[in-house]
Formats: sequence, structure tokens, C-alpha cells
Amino acid sequence: MRSASPKSVPTRFAVVIVTTDERVRPEAETYLADRHDLLVLQSWDELTAMIDKNLPDAVLLDLDTVGERSEDGIGALTELRALGPDLVLVGLTRSNSRNLRLQAVAATVDEYFVAPINFQEVRDVLDRALEKRALKIECRQRQSEHLERESFCELIGGSEPMRRVYDAIKRVSESTSTVLIRGESGTGKELVARAIVALGPRAQKPFVSLNCAALPDNLIETELFGHEKGAFTDARVARAGHIELAHGGTLLLDEIATLGLALQSKLLRVLEDRAVTRIGGQSPRKIDFRLIAATHEDLEELLRAGRFREDLYYRINVVPIVLPALRDRPGDVPLLLDHFLRSYCASNKVPLKRLEPEVIQILEEDAWPGNVRELQNLVQRLVLMVDGPVVKVQHLPQRLLYNSAVSQESMLIPEQGVNFDEEIAKIEIAYLTAALRRSGGSKIGAARLLQVDKQKMHYLCRKYQVGKD
Repeated sequence: MRSASPKSVPTRFAVVIVTTDERVRPEAETYLADRHDLLVLQSWDELTAMIDKNLPDAVLLDLDTVGERSEDGIGALTELRALGPDLVLVGLTRSNSRNLRLQAVAATVDEYFVAPINFQEVRDVLDRALEKRALKIECRQRQSEHLERESFCELIGGSEPMRRVYDAIKRVSESTSTVLIRGESGTGKELVARAIVALGPRAQKPFVSLNCAALPDNLIETELFGHEKGAFTDARVARAGHIELAHGGTLLLDEIATLGLALQSKLLRVLEDRAVTRIGGQSPRKIDFRLIAATHEDLEELLRAGRFREDLYYRINVVPIVLPALRDRPGDVPLLLDHFLRSYCASNKVPLKRLEPEVIQILEEDAWPGNVRELQNLVQRLVLMVDGPVVKVQHLPQRLLYNSAVSQESMLIPEQGVNFDEEIAKIEIAYLTAALRRSGGSKIGAARLLQVDKQKMHYLCRKYQVGKD
């Protein structure tokens, strides 16, 4: 009896058997054809040609069919698994080799049968595997739908601070107002800018982004405003700047606070006149663009220090959007972990990895000074460097373990527990030994260091046989 309703789990699946054994076809048709769409092929080439067009739900591969030896079929299993991570993969063979079975398991085969094969047993095992596969896919779809509900454009998160950001993006996207995106490094300021553009009337127009912190002032000037031929030594041809390239669209100036005061003055003139004059040029060019600025700096502090122009500040600070740090987004870390895990496992063509609950708890309680970017980089590293399907606490960087109460508790009290009296004794011996060493062997001096009376000091030394009598 099936455990799921017909609506959620298909009643028939596409099943392919690859074998040259003529005895298999009648048995397979007897037990499988009545409930599955069965296809029996005789060669590996036939299977690969078919898979190029349509991937079945399950493949039963006779390992003795692929090459001259049964071992040749292991490579075929590995190739099939790479083509279809969700494929139900069954190995068939006439070999009793234990090593062959282990190789098949390493190739992530779902089931393995040695001739003579009981196809009634194959049918029961296959049904369970296919049903489990369908439920897993359905569960993944539900998770994907949940993630979609908890995301906005390319931004992931369902916390209240992020919902306020989403609302602000919706409100400003239809306007032409200048937006100032503020937030710590790694919070996703460029993603917010892209979301504003994607939802607005300039979505199909140029989106030009410049990181002002990435170049020195002399290069940023030509990148921003462009130059005419001969304007300086290396100006062999005329070149439009980023402002000009953004005509009709949107210009994102990331880390705008790093611009020098001279460039701030020139940028202010462009924003006031909506016109730009190339370096070495004489006539201004009218430019229609929307400005989105971003910074992680405290602009108000820069104003007080005289490092940012007040008039430019008021020009760009029309609609501020403040991105919260990851530590201020309760509940968003698991969503981001799930998203990044799926993304990097898929892009690196590895089976989806799973995080131990303790790992998720450690990651949730971290302060994440590098914010979402730091978390993203960590997940990418774990996907590439962890061999097994499960990411465990020991796979995490030392920084996270040192800062985590969960990991400290697990190190202090391992899963099998501790002998409390023995652990306390070890601590007392360590303190006694250290105090005696520092006091040159004097018990009176050691007692003074440990702030205990002489009688207790003598008692502890006799108890643990520490120090000279």
C-alpha cells in the first residue's frame, strides 16, 4: 500500500532495464510492466541515446552488459548518477564479488541484485525507492516554494528587517528619485540596487555599476566622466565614462564615500546639471540617468570630519534604504544556508549535502562580521571540501567553534558524557601543580596564590600526592 496520495506521488514511473540476458525481459514484464512504463534495452549506447532526449525515473543496469568485465559497469553507474542525482539506480550482476558490490555502493547505487534475480523482490524494492524519490522531489519543491515566499528578487530572507527592505524597494522602484543604500560590507547592497532596477521602468535600460573604492582618484575620474582623444598621454581614442554609458538607465556608485573632495565636487555638478563633460572635452553632454549610491561608511561622521561634502550628502540622501547586518536578521541564516547549499551543490555537480542540527545552531548564533558574503563563502568552501554527504561540527572553521556556546558545550561535555569527579580532580591537580611551580615548591606560597588556608593546601597535596612533604 502506498503511503502517499495519488495526487502527490505518481502511480506510474518510467523504468528502463539495460541487459543482454534474454531471460530478464519476460520476468521484468511479468512483475513490472503492469505498474510502470517499462522499456528493455540491450546496450549502453541505446541507453545514452535515450537519456539525451528524456531521463527516466529509474534505470536497472546489468553491469555485465556494459563492457568485457563486470567492473566496467561501475563507471556507467557513476556517469548515470552525475546525469540524474534523483535517478533511482539499480545494479544487476551475475558476479558474487564483494568488492564489486562495494564499488557499486560507492557509485551511490540505490539497490543491488545478484543473479538469480527474484523480480518480485525487485518490484517491491523498486516501488519503495521510486515512492521515496517522488516524495523527496515533492518535499524539495515545497522547500523551494517556501524559499520563494521568503525571498525578493535575488535577496533571501523572511525576517522583519528584510521585509521592511523589500517594502522600501517596492516603493522607490517606480520613481526616479536618487536612492542611498547603507549597510555593512557583505550585506547585499548591490542586490538591492539590482532589485530596484528590475522592478522599475528602466529594467531594460543600461545598468552601470562602479565601485569607487576599487580605483585611485585619477582613474576613477576618467571612469566616471570619460575622456576625449589626446586628453592625456594614453588617451589614444575617445571614451565614454560610466555616467554617459548609463544614459537612459541607472548608475550605481558603490562605496561613494571613498571619492575625494575634488571628485565629489565634479559629481555634484553632474547631478545638478544632468550633464557630463568628458576630460579634455569642451561641451557638456546631457545625460538621463538615475543614481543609486551605496556605502558602508558613517557619512555623518565623514561630514563632521570634513571628508564628505554636505551639499553632495543632501543631494544623494534622498531616499535612504538601510540594510540590516546578518546578526540582526533572526531566522534568516537557515534560509540562506539552504539556498547556498542547493546553489553550490548544483553548480559543482555534487549530491545535495546536509547540515547537522548542531552546525545550523552554531551558524545561527555567530555574529557574522562579514555578513551574507562571509556565510556564502563558507558554504561554498564546505561544499567543495567536505567529502561526505553530511557537514558536521568538526568541519567548521576554528573561529566559529571558539565563538560558539554550542561547540564549547560539546567540547566540554562529549556525547558519551564525563566522570564529574575525575574532571574536577584533573582541574584541582592542574591548579595545585601550577601554584607550586610558581612558588618554587612552597606550599605556603602556593596556598597564598590559590587563596586557600594552609590546612586545606596540605590536605589537597596529600589527597593528590602533589608536592614534597
